Amino acid sequence: MQDSLVQQGVELMLYGMGTVFVFLVVLILATTAMSSLMQRFVKPEQIPLPPQPRGNPHQAKDEQLVAVITAAIHKYRSRHQR
Repeated sequence: MQDSLVQQGVELMLYGMGTVFVFLVVLILATTAMSSLMQRFVKPEQIPLPPQPRGNPHQAKDEQLVAVITAAIHKYRSRHQR
């Protein structure tokens, strides 16, 4: 009786694992097929780049960042004076 029960458990496990394996293989094949179809029939859209400002575009941001950091240091030092 025990051998039969263990054998049935092993068979059920193998059927379950086989079903999951087959499902994953089918999923991979379907995903690959859809990907190749999309690459063949759909052309990617060209996204225009925004115009670049003249001069150094980071200079204004850097000046503002320096001002914010300086203000934060000043406020920290004013609160934590010894």
